[in-house]
Amino acid sequence: METVKGSVTSKGQVVIPVQFRRRLGIRKGTQVAFSEENGRLIVQPITADFIRKLRGSLKGEPSALDILTKERKREREL
Repeated sequence: METVKGSVTSKGQVVIPVQFRRRLGIRKGTQVAFSEENGRLIVQPITADFIRKLRGSLKGEPSALDILTKERKREREL
């Protein structure tokens, strides 16, 4: 794992080193998601590639579409 030091400004800003920006496709305006895991800050760029990798990750039961369909049917019966 590559480690590069940086610092936090008085406004809480951090510069992402260029080698990471290039490798991960982070450009001006790219949104990022922040999460904490076991005392580590995780910064996840929200890129088209990230969205593509998420496809199918929510498969399985219960299906949101099935739940909504059943709920609508129940509402009509009331």
